[in-house]
Amino acid sequence: MRLTVDANVLLRVALQDDVDQARAALETIMHADELFVPIPVLCEFVWVARSAYRKTRVQIAASIRLLVDDHALIVDRAAVNAGLAMLEAGGDFADGAIAGQGKAMGGTVFASFDREAVRLLTQSGHETLLLDAAA
Repeated sequence: MRLTVDANVLLRVALQDDVDQARAALETIMHADELFVPIPVLCEFVWVARSAYRKTRVQIAASIRLLVDDHALIVDRAAVNAGLAMLEAGGDFADGAIAGQGKAMGGTVFASFDREAVRLLTQSGHETLLLDAAA
């Protein structure tokens, strides 16, 4: 089976907050020949882990690293690494993953109204454009 999972499947395995669901999720993942994890799944994973479960950036980064260290996993590793770098710098995983994936696709400038995202990405060497609705 070539399996794509939703964030709730990964959250059950990582958090073990529902024993039956965690077991079902893990068994399903273990029986997959290939496991695909789209970037939006990891963005949702981070958001839920931070907002609903109050996990720290360090805990979330460790969970994601444990997941992507499995070489059978198919994921955009460059985008994941960019997201992790942003998360560990104090920003949002999603912003880093978006900027990293956009750059890999050929985008040269990251544009946003989010001052903190632009600041952190500029510090990490991305060319950025901070938009201002008042301008």
